[in-house]
Amino acid sequence: MLFNSYEFIFAFLPAVLAGFFLLGQRSRSLALGWIIAASLVFYAWWRPLNVLIIAPSILVNYVLARWLLRLAADEGRSPVAARLVLALGIAFNVAFLGYFKYVDFLLTVANDLVGTRFVLTQVILPLGISFITFQKIAFLVDVHGRRVTSFTLRDYGLFVLFFPQLIAGPIVHYREMMPQFHQVSCRPDRENLAVGLALFVFGLFKKVVLADGIAEHVSPVYDFAAGGHPVSFFPAWFAAVGFTLQIYFDFSGYTDMALGLARLIGIKLPANFNSPLKSGNIIEFWLRWHMTLTRFLTAYLYNPLVLWLTRRRMARGLPGIGGRNPSAGAFFQLLVLPTLVTMFVSGVWHGAGYLFILWGLLHGVYLCVNHAWRFFVPRIWTDKDARERIMGPAGFALTFLAVAVAMVLFRSPNVTAAKELLEGMIGLGGINLPRSIHAHLGPLAGVFSPSAQLSGREFAISGAWAAVLLLGALVLPNTLELMARFEPALGVRPRPAASPSPLRFLDWTPTVPWAVALSFLVVSVVMRLGGKSEFLYWQF
Repeated sequence: MLFNSYEFIFAFLPAVLAGFFLLGQRSRSLALGWIIAASLVFYAWWRPLNVLIIAPSILVNYVLARWLLRLAADEGRSPVAARLVLALGIAFNVAFLGYFKYVDFLLTVANDLVGTRFVLTQVILPLGISFITFQKIAFLVDVHGRRVTSFTLRDYGLFVLFFPQLIAGPIVHYREMMPQFHQVSCRPDRENLAVGLALFVFGLFKKVVLADGIAEHVSPVYDFAAGGHPVSFFPAWFAAVGFTLQIYFDFSGYTDMALGLARLIGIKLPANFNSPLKSGNIIEFWLRWHMTLTRFLTAYLYNPLVLWLTRRRMARGLPGIGGRNPSAGAFFQLLVLPTLVTMFVSGVWHGAGYLFILWGLLHGVYLCVNHAWRFFVPRIWTDKDARERIMGPAGFALTFLAVAVAMVLFRSPNVTAAKELLEGMIGLGGINLPRSIHAHLGPLAGVFSPSAQLSGREFAISGAWAAVLLLGALVLPNTLELMARFEPALGVRPRPAASPSPLRFLDWTPTVPWAVALSFLVVSVVMRLGGKSEFLYWQF
């Protein structure tokens, strides 16, 4: 079920909290067992078969993890045996994910490249399979690395199935979650309830009112382009920027709701979203967007790959990438190659399709260019103050432009739509304006072409949506900043007193004025509940 559905808000969530707190008066074990049962109900609500598909995978991973734990406890164990068990676990998870998510895509690729005639099947895709798979792989690696030294079946089930982050993250580590579950009081706490409810309402408003609101104007443009119709300049750019803002508030809203739901029972999830559109470069963007995915890919793919390649270079007597003046060869082998591989995996992980792969590789190229700038430009442009003064605003603008262009690939339903929109963004589809607007341009009328297909009203409404959401994303403090005093996510702390924000007066506190403000948000949400809506990241 969706977090923004009637059944979740008015039935499932109250029942979960009531059961958790009532059972918590008797024992923590019963209360945590209730959360596991509730998580299974939550996961099975849309399609009960989901549980039958994912449960065997969870049990297999549990057995493999126990096997690794026994090997670690055996002082005379063979490290080769442990590595083989780990490799078996990773292979199993990749194969499991590959079958359910990528089998049709692989058959399509074979048909396209080799001319085969494989018949595509309709494989049932379990919800959140990508997130669950990455979390299980991280757990196996942590057990192998002795960062996890003990666990029970109940603890493992709670770690994998905890419903606030089950479908779309954040991707959590066992060692940052289970100590909290072992210490949680399982009794109502006024601060946790207030913070959790505020986080949930903020997220619900972002999703239902902001993301779903602009989606009504973005989707028709992509649908139009998918039919092979040329898209003119302004609608194409609105589609790019509009979807960037839609997915921004969609994922930000989901993240806030996940944080809030966990906090209601006294659990703090790691931060996963921190105003990425305020980034001054693409490296910073990925440190702010889907933060736990970036953490996972860096720790479990990028870093091991760089380490392996570095050792190979050193064995041949070649220098690494450290120091002030790395060689071009070291830069390409130890940074460009691992970056492109990592972002290729990120693209494939997000979806089974050519456009997702292109999106991932494009971001890989972005990151490589950013790293090259950091490595090589200071040798040529030695005036650091001038460089930072000029490249500060320029870097922000270029980053936003790069992200918006890449989002066209991410959102387009087919290659045709992406082609038409990208061509429209460079003016190949014409630079048209609605007749009602074109008639009032005066001397500028010759620059643009009038179009009867563009509605002046829709043009103005779409522009207003984009302007308002862009202003909110770039100027207003985010939820983590508003609620930093109460540590809304693991490790989030208030700003230092020496660097106060000019918008500090907006900081959330459990007071009557904020209660009134949140009530208005709730009313606006309730008025829109029940419409067509789906969290974009739930499909991954």
